[in-house]
Amino acid sequence: MNFQGIRGVFKQNYNLKHLTWLKVGGSADIFFKPEDIEDLKTFLKENNNRFPVTVIGAGSNLIIRDKGIEGVVIKLGRNFTDIQFADNNLIAAGAGCLNSSLAKFCLVNAIAGFEFLIGIPGTVGGGVAMNAGSYGREFKDIVASVEVLDKEGNLIIVPIDQIGFSYRANSLPKDLIFTRVFFKAKNKEDTNKIKHKMDEISAIRNSSQPVSEKTGGSTFANPEGFRAWELIDKAGLRKTRVGGACMSEMHCNFMINANNATATDMENLGELVRQKVKENSGVELQWEIKRIGRE
Repeated sequence: MNFQGIRGVFKQNYNLKHLTWLKVGGSADIFFKPEDIEDLKTFLKENNNRFPVTVIGAGSNLIIRDKGIEGVVIKLGRNFTDIQFADNNLIAAGAGCLNSSLAKFCLVNAIAGFEFLIGIPGTVGGGVAMNAGSYGREFKDIVASVEVLDKEGNLIIVPIDQIGFSYRANSLPKDLIFTRVFFKAKNKEDTNKIKHKMDEISAIRNSSQPVSEKTGGSTFANPEGFRAWELIDKAGLRKTRVGGACMSEMHCNFMINANNATATDMENLGELVRQKVKENSGVELQWEIKRIGRE
């Protein structure tokens, strides 16, 4: 397993559970944290499709299965977190930048339209990957283009009309690695108004979601015409438990690692909820939390 010329953190059989909010999961065969974009390019060229590649962000909406992840897991470090102004009224943010950091940058610079990001955990790369959204806004409303690396290490800029955003998804090839995101920064606003909106969103989130628990955000996407939490509640599944995993009493579309849960506990609980909701209302819930790794 020989990778020439790489400078970042490189480890074999590296346990990943501490990198996720749910604190579950196994190890990566290979873990790589590139020093910078040139280091990542070198790695991809050296890998030359030998091993499958999985990229993880902040791990805020992720279940890593107990048997771990085959091949290479890449996590973008601090040199992928910069935020700066670019040409044409754009903001360029590294894919590893936290959504909350971008929201605060926009507050300081009196740019409106990014307030909703304060209520979305995770990184901007993850936000693009799943077209994350809340409080009536989604990533598709603020993104101009994304910078990606393909599996050969070539750098490509993809404009928004080629990203193919849809509800909690995009249509880009899954083997692209997001490295930077360019955002539209046209709307100027009084900072007090922006701050007020951000405070409002934070207050709603803190009062309605189990933010102090080991959780992973919304477990299931809202089916068209329904709210997932209402379907779960209607089926009597609030506080339902499998092993150390349970559905939150505070917000029943949130799954909690309540007592040393395994990833299997989490996945089995989710599948139980899906089955019971289908039986109760005929609606099939789809996972919003991403589940990765060996079955």
